[in-house]
Amino acid sequence: MSNPWLSIPLADYEGHMSSAETQQLGALSDLFGEILGYCHPSSVAVLGIAGGNGLDRIDSNVTQRVVGLDVNPLYLDAVRQRYSLVPGLELHCADLAEQILDLPPVQLVHAALVFEHAGAGRCLENALSLVAPRGAFSAVLQLPSESGQPIGESPFSSMRSLSSHFSFISPTWLRQTLEERKFRLAHEARRALSGGKAFWMGVFSSE
Repeated sequence: MSNPWLSIPLADYEGHMSSAETQQLGALSDLFGEILGYCHPSSVAVLGIAGGNGLDRIDSNVTQRVVGLDVNPLYLDAVRQRYSLVPGLELHCADLAEQILDLPPVQLVHAALVFEHAGAGRCLENALSLVAPRGAFSAVLQLPSESGQPIGESPFSSMRSLSSHFSFISPTWLRQTLEERKFRLAHEARRALSGGKAFWMGVFSSE
């Protein structure tokens, strides 16, 4: 089965996520900034980097290696153009749900709205394999809303293909699973969104 993200133009994704009905792009950037301020990582990997939302929150005096991963090579081209001045930027095209990563680890691995689309099997294994000893892993999960619709109404028809590929991930399940892998919840927050939706964010420290 073809990955739906390969057929969604970046302009459609960013237009949907920043629309008045959704307003999620800014919230994700804010949460990433909060995580960076909490962790102060010298290196960071962003899974499902798309167009690089939030990279402007990185302090190059603190973070000197930035790894971006995405399944869509056109998204990575956009990141390369937009953030060419980010020190230590390296971009990798990979299907996190299918491939096995073999990259040098980083101090912080960040996954925002990734597991809902890529699953928490191979993708989670890849994420944790990138965490350096005594490093951190952060995740942003979308919480179920009263409407029950994971993907809101959108004027961008390409976004509708994601609904059948989306599964909610429970923060409780993620916390318990990571505890079994010796990752301790160190910081968490909840961010309310428009339309009754909300994000949960957790930062986990490796023991």
